[in-house]
Amino acid sequence: MPVWVGILIALLALAGGVALGFYLARRYMMDYLKKNPPVNEQMLKMMMMQMGQKPSQKKINQMMQAMNKQTK
Repeated sequence: MPVWVGILIALLALAGGVALGFYLARRYMMDYLKKNPPVNEQMLKMMMMQMGQKPSQKKINQMMQAMNKQTK
């Protein structure tokens, strides 16, 4: 087998692995986000109401900022 054929096969295998890895990672993240959506203001407001608190817009904004700061 000539050397260039071996190099070509290696490059094709590498490209296929990268494409397959990207596809699988994207699919995993889409499923994860579908099962665990990110918290938004409406969800935060509902959680506060369930805990017996009356949520004001100021409180919601403060909690959203705290959550965003914590994730960074």
